[in-house]
Order: sequence, then structure tokens, then C-alpha cells
Amino acid sequence: MKSAVSAGKATGAGLQLSENSLKVLEKRYLKRNEDGTVVETAVDMFQRVARTIAAADATYGKKPEEVERIGREFYRLMTSLEFLPNSPTLMNAGRELGQLSACFVLPVGDSMDEIFESVKHAALIHKSGGGTGFSFSRIRPKNDVVKSTKGVSSGPISFMTVFDAATETVKQGGTRRGANMGILSVDHPDILDFVTCKQQSDRLNNFNISVAFTDPFMQAVEKDEEYDLVSPRSRTTVKRLKARKVFDTIVNMAWKNGDPGIVFLDRINQYNPTPQVGRMESTNPCGEQPLLPYESCNLGSVNLARMVTTKDGKSVVDYDKLRHTVREGVHFLDNVIDVNKYPLEKISENTRANRKIGLGVMGFSDMLLELGVPYNSDEAVRIGGSVMQFLTEEGRKMSEELAAERGTFPNFKGSIYDRPGRKPVRNATVSTIAPTGTLSIIAGCSSGVEPLFGLTFLRRVMDGAELIEVNPVFEKTAKERGIYSEGLMKEIAEHGGCTGIESVPADIQRVFVTAHDISPEWHIRMQAAFQQYTDNAVSKTVNFPHSATQKDVEKVYMLAYQLGCKGVTIYRDGSRDEQVLSTGATDKARKAAQLAALAAASPELAEEKKPRKRPTMTHGVTQKIPTGCGNLYITINEDEEGICEVFSTMGKSGGCASSQSEAVSRMVSLALRSGVSIDSIIRQVKGIRCPSPGWGEMGRQILSCPDAIGLALERYNKDNMGPRHGKQKEKSATAEATPTVSYVSSDCSTGENTNHLGLCPECPDCGGLLEFGEGCAVCRGCGFSKCG
Repeated sequence: MKSAVSAGKATGAGLQLSENSLKVLEKRYLKRNEDGTVVETAVDMFQRVARTIAAADATYGKKPEEVERIGREFYRLMTSLEFLPNSPTLMNAGRELGQLSACFVLPVGDSMDEIFESVKHAALIHKSGGGTGFSFSRIRPKNDVVKSTKGVSSGPISFMTVFDAATETVKQGGTRRGANMGILSVDHPDILDFVTCKQQSDRLNNFNISVAFTDPFMQAVEKDEEYDLVSPRSRTTVKRLKARKVFDTIVNMAWKNGDPGIVFLDRINQYNPTPQVGRMESTNPCGEQPLLPYESCNLGSVNLARMVTTKDGKSVVDYDKLRHTVREGVHFLDNVIDVNKYPLEKISENTRANRKIGLGVMGFSDMLLELGVPYNSDEAVRIGGSVMQFLTEEGRKMSEELAAERGTFPNFKGSIYDRPGRKPVRNATVSTIAPTGTLSIIAGCSSGVEPLFGLTFLRRVMDGAELIEVNPVFEKTAKERGIYSEGLMKEIAEHGGCTGIESVPADIQRVFVTAHDISPEWHIRMQAAFQQYTDNAVSKTVNFPHSATQKDVEKVYMLAYQLGCKGVTIYRDGSRDEQVLSTGATDKARKAAQLAALAAASPELAEEKKPRKRPTMTHGVTQKIPTGCGNLYITINEDEEGICEVFSTMGKSGGCASSQSEAVSRMVSLALRSGVSIDSIIRQVKGIRCPSPGWGEMGRQILSCPDAIGLALERYNKDNMGPRHGKQKEKSATAEATPTVSYVSSDCSTGENTNHLGLCPECPDCGGLLEFGEGCAVCRGCGFSKCG
């Protein structure tokens, strides 16, 4: 693909952008023409956005020179990396699409017309670059009566699969992936089915799911009592369950794979700014933005790493600079509402009626490092609360000034602000702590309010070499203290942090903690500190070590409820097949556990086998199977004793997919020639999922390259395709099979593959490692995000 970006033409000339920031901008944000050529620079993009957003001021009577001045300030804020709006605004402002919001909530009714209307609306939103949240609590439970057809309902989970399939099909403007939040009330009769609906890794992979906890349910959990399951159709109690049983099931599933999360829906509605308009029933995909049906919100983040100054030789928070940045950020986001091109007219009406904005932060961990304060400390929690209180209060003051100049939001009458002694405001909400995965890469800072994921990173480059990237504050400190060396940086990258490394002084270890050095309780305490002063909610992940127990998860849930959080997302390291690697030590422990599980599942694979020698010539067939990474050509060959080997070639060469499919093929070949049954091998590789599934013919989803190899083996074995079965069968309806003669081209009996169980920690776009935080998986190498 052609590009206007090159070393000779610096896209970010004059800007404070790293090479990696420029790479992410080019790949995901900069404008392209019809043949895919990048036709703008980073400077062009920021000018485009600033000019478009500032233009809204002209509609409020500002003169052209004043609008130009405002545009220059918006440009300075973004290019100084002090403030950035959400990704759709950077991508689409001033372009034909013009859709600038990140967050949407759509209602899902109980009729076929309502359900499929929502599917259509979701597709339009995904196409425009937004993420969607749904509550499926209105849908009657499975096996409930359907009067119009004299049949029975299939229940909410079956309809969720329809939304999931639609999301898989729609590509978000070519730059963002579909992302959904699915919520079900804890008192819905199908709640236990919902809680376990993602137990298999091949279902609902375009959804985050959360259970909506009510206050009566939490009280029943605390008292170990039963609670009512209520039919959404008849509004009558259909069953009673032990609250503790449901709670324990939710805890167990979250412990196993991170889903479901939980939201405290009654608490969310307790802070609903417009209760006269309706009740909030869902959030956006990462949980930080509760919204009314057919409502959207646009977000932006202040980079706290750039809000630190030196006073009397000591680093302190620069509150004067923070005040100015917050005021301009609120101004910017309010303008976005006016220039936005919404995907549905009803969304335009509701969004403009409430004018919700979500100003948040990123770079909080970097700020703490500059201040010399450990994340897991009372002082850090105090700083977090103070900074967020200042941001929300100053943001609301600016909203009051905008209301005086431009008028209140239309639904102001009857809102929580329509009270004696309170000043009118322009925006129903001002603050949100949103995920900033890709934005923080552009800004070169830590994500949201999360602790650092690592101090050093090994980044792969085009020639296969690895470059060490070091957190700038840690690098500066290490050099000042005389401990910096490339060897130490590599050791820290492998170790996952500096804690426990003898050559690093204790005081440095204490300050430079990473996510897995911090106990889950500190994660929750920090989330609660920010939540106390946030209008909407806080997107954050509570990280657990692999050794954590279900009881540990339970304690965090209860603590979150007690401290006033609006929801919780947890992730236990190593608990998902699509593992997000954190440290070398965790990786080794996980691989050992996986090999033990493999041995338990198939004892013959655990025994040492000596493979029979491979003949010079074999015969077989080649099947072409489409995967999410391209067409995979799988050749299955036989010798006189039966199937002896598998070769796989990716039509689109190179990258993680090719190397992994080759490794799987080598291991399968080794197992086949060692006497392992083909059925045992098929069981091991089929069903493995990677982040980029594809679709075969006849609607069969191909979950990964290993899954495709398992499918090919199963089909070969079932259809008797091989030469030892006589005349080869007709070509399968789901694959092209052509006879081949294969000669020895490599020794498939050698080599070692420690990833053959389908572990997919790599970014599907660049092969880098993914980080799990803020309720999402993000690659800091290329900006890939599973949440859009």
C-alpha cells in the first residue's frame, strides 16, 4: 500500500510525536484516497480536526477572526498532546462521514420488528465507527409463549448471536472494529444461561457482557437469601433463586475468563442526570458511559503526564495548566455535538437534547512517577481523587459559562440541575474515564487511570529484530542513578517489572510498580477515588495474578459495591485462551499448565514417541480453507502406513499466522508419525480461536489456522479423500481438494512449538503483544484495539 509518509517527509514535522505514534496515525487515522494511499500528514489531520470543531463557534455569533483563534488553540492542545478527543473525531472530523461519537446505546425490544430494527441500527453505527451497548433484559426468556406464532421464545442469548454475526460482517469504516456491550438484568429468568454464555471461546466474541446488579440482589447476597426472577413480558415472579448461587456463578465465570463484568444499575440510575426523560439500562462497550436508549456521547482525555511542573525543586501538579486544558476540552467537546453527523436522526435528537460530554484523563501513572508516588499508596489515591474532583468542578464551571452564552441543554427542566440555587449548565454530564489505549500510544503516555503495564517493551521491527522501548521517566531515573544498561532493560522486560530485581534500588522498585505488582484492592480503591468525582463511570480493569482464587474476585466485587463504583471488570492473568502476555514468568507457568492439561486430555500425546521415518515420496490432497488472515492451503499426505504429515501454506505470506500454522503443522506431522490417533489430534486443534476468525463457505466460521487444520483433517478422514481409499471423492462443497505429490522439502520431525495449543497472545495486525486493561485488549505497537 502506498503512503505519503516516509523518513524523508516527516508526518509529524514540528510535532511531539514518536515514531510509533506516527505509525499508528498512518495506519488508523490519516485520510486515504480510493486506492489506499495516505493523502494527509499528522499536521494535516490535526488542522482538519481543529478547523472543523472550531467552526461551531460561528453559529453562536463568533466573528471569523475569533473562530480562527479558537481553532489555533484547539490545534495547539492536540499537537502538544495535552488533550486528545476520541478516535472517531480524529478520524472523521472534516471528512465526508463526519461521525464523531464513540459511544452509543440502542434499545432492544421484545418483538421481532424491534429486535431486527436494532440489528440494522447497530450495523449503521458500526459502519460509522461507533461502539454499541444493549440491554437484552426486555426480551422474554426462552420457552416463554409467543402468542403471534403459537410457539415459544428462543430467549435473549439466541438473539445476541444475531447481533454478534452482524457485527462480524460489518467493518467499521475500514479503521475501527465492531464492539458491543450486552447487559442482562440479574433478575431475568435466563440469567444463569447469560452468565455462562461465553464459557466456550467460539461464541459472542464481538461482545463484552455484564450482569446488571440491583440493590435488592446485593442485599440478598449479603444476607444469603433468595431473590425473585421476573418475567419481562408479564412482570410477574416466575422463580426464586438463592442470590449467593447466582453471585458465585458470576464470580467463577469471571475468574475463569474475565466475563461477565458487573454493573450496579440502580447506582447508575441514582446519578441519572435526566430521570424525567427515562431510565438508563445499558452502557457503551467498555462500561464507562451509561446512556439512555438512542443516545450517544463524545469523549476526550486530558494528558496528566503533561500537567506536572516543578516548584521549589519538587515536582507538583500544575493546576493552572490543568484548569485551562479542562476548560478548552469542555469547549471542544460541546462543539463536537453541533458539527457531528449522527448515524440516525433519533440519536441526533436525543444527543442534542442532553448534550452529554465525557472529559477524562490519561497518563495518570506517568504523573505519579513524575511526582515520585507509588500507584499502590494512600497518597496516590488521594492525588487521583483530587485531580478528578478538580477536573469535574472546573469542567462544570465551563459548562455553566457555555450555558449562559449558548443556552442550557433542552432537557434541563426537570433534570437534577433544575434546582434552586444551582446554576444552569450546558451539558447533562461533563466527565468520564474512558479507555485511551490507542490515544495514549499517540500521546506517548500511560492508559487512562491504569497502572503501567510494563516499564520496558520489546518491539518487533520489519527485519525481525527487536528494539527495547523504555518508559521515559524510568529511563531518566535509571540513568540519573547510574543503573541503566541494555541488559537490565531486557531483564526487566522479561521479568515484567523491576520489583524483585536486586540491581534496582529498593526506593525505585517501590515507585515504579506495574499492574501485576499491585494488589486487586488497590485497583478498586483507585477506581473508587476517580468514580467519586466522575459524572459518568470509570473504565478500568482489576488485574489479578494467575494464582488468584474465586474468593479473591468475590472480595473485589463486594469492595467495589461498598466504595461506590458503578461497575467492575476483572482479568486474571492467563485465564483466557487469547492470553495477553504480561511477564515471562507468568508465560512459563501458563505453558506448563497447558501442557499438563494436554496430557490429561490425551495421554498418548504426553508419552514420548519416536516418529517413524518419512519416505521420499508421499501422496495426498490439498484443501483451500479461508481464514481471517487469508486463504490457508492445507496439504495432507499419506505413506504406506496411513496419514503421515500435514503442510499448511498461507496465501498471504508472512506474519504470525504463517509461522503459527507452520508450527502447528509440524507438531501434527510429528504426532501422526508417532502413532497418535488422528481423532485425538483433531480434538486438540479444532475449536482453537484467534483474534481474527473468518468465514468459510456454507456459513462455517473458521476460528483460526489451527481450527482450519483440524477441519481439514476431519474432512479428509471422514470423506476418505486419500489415495489409499481408492478413487478420490468429488470436491467438497466447503473446500477445493486437488491431488498433489509432495516431495521432502524440510525435516518436519524436528523443531519445537510451545504455542501449539492455540494460545494467541499476539496482535492480529502486527504480531506484537497485547495488553489487557480498561476492559479491552490493545496493542501498543500498532494501535490495534479489540474494542474499536
